[in-house]
Amino acid sequence: MFQPHSKATRSVVAAAAIGLFTPMIAACSGGSGGSAVPMVAAAPNAPASMQSVDRSALSLDSDATTYTYTTIINNADPTFNQLLGLNNTGTIAGYFGSGAAGHPNQGYTVVPPYAQGSFKSENYPGSVQTQVTALNNKHDTAGFWIDGSGVNRGFIEWNGVFTSYRNPKTGTGTVNQILGLNDAGIAVGFYTDGSGVNHAYSVNQATSVYTAIKPPGLTSSTASGINDNGDITGFGLAGNGATVSFLLKAGKFSEFTFPGSTNTQAFGINLADAIVGFYVDGSGGSHGFRLTTPLTNAHFLKLDDPSGVGNTFANGINNFGQIVGFYVDAAGNTDGFLAKH
Repeated sequence: MFQPHSKATRSVVAAAAIGLFTPMIAACSGGSGGSAVPMVAAAPNAPASMQSVDRSALSLDSDATTYTYTTIINNADPTFNQLLGLNNTGTIAGYFGSGAAGHPNQGYTVVPPYAQGSFKSENYPGSVQTQVTALNNKHDTAGFWIDGSGVNRGFIEWNGVFTSYRNPKTGTGTVNQILGLNDAGIAVGFYTDGSGVNHAYSVNQATSVYTAIKPPGLTSSTASGINDNGDITGFGLAGNGATVSFLLKAGKFSEFTFPGSTNTQAFGINLADAIVGFYVDGSGGSHGFRLTTPLTNAHFLKLDDPSGVGNTFANGINNFGQIVGFYVDAAGNTDGFLAKH
């Protein structure tokens, strides 16, 4: 099992293959009842090039007066919590436990008022570790899990039934993760092949049909978020070595990066195509971001939890603009946050 170098590490293995952060691989709950044999759909025709966000229209602000932050942690392990998904009713998906010895990843959902009694455990049956990375407005969830042999698989819990997913193109690779799920049952994620390269994909929960997502000009790509319009966001490695993010909308890819950063990773998207994620600055610090109207008048907002010490990561956004993620505090603990206007 991969282990993080620090508690700030985002637990998505995609980052490691791109050469950014060493991820921690989590476990998920797996399906009771057999899942259909997965099928692979033909990849859609990709455009010859990727459109870039118009920098002349881009504006940048701080969140100092925009959001109020609330720390949310599961006291089952107060040293490590990551909040990764958020729906319109305020239900949050995440997990506790760093993955180190004695601290396995354990998935959960939590509902308002986010007290200790509001947490509900969710772990793939028989898994060693589980992370719940996404949930939709029907309260179905998705994520990934790891077994005793270190094999990493995606999962979806749909109407209370767990199903495990492994893209058949994975080959000798041992990593599959699902990171986003919409109300129609379309999930997105990635697999890592035997050469350590990440490949983004979507999968239909109802049919188990996989579709490759191939952002032009990017390698080792990850699909990390999908909204109810079917718009998809993610990130990948560009030819110049930078990590850039993308939006796939109506069959067209658009690329974007936080101004001045060579490492921008998008993780969440809402119905209005507001996108959240994190970027790394020139000093190596990590900050959350929110990008609104990315295709018209792109507007970046820097997100920093005031209790964080140089590392804030935004992961999910709902249609009301509420954001979840995590930060590293002064004691070195990783704490979840909810940010509201």
